[in-house]
Amino acid sequence: MAKTLPKEYYQLLEEIQAVDFVLVELNLYLDTHPTDAGAIQQYNQYAQFSKQLKQKFEMSFGPISFGGINPSHEYWTWKSGPWPWQV
Repeated sequence: MAKTLPKEYYQLLEEIQAVDFVLVELNLYLDTHPTDAGAIQQYNQYAQFSKQLKQKFEMSFGPISFGGINPSHEYWTWKSGPWPWQV
């Protein structure tokens, strides 16, 4: 039986996915418009927001990706959370 996760888990995960999608789209745009200062500023804002969301997620639920924050100093949490295909 799958572990029941709090509603905040799914909300944060969905928000991270949405923000990271915007980053991919801005990255593609900047590949063809590398001097668009407004797009660069927007990219940097979303990159910072993504970083904040991931830190918030990791402090509550453990690492979301390689190199993420391990909130427990007592055990390695990477293997204890659900895998992406399990949520």
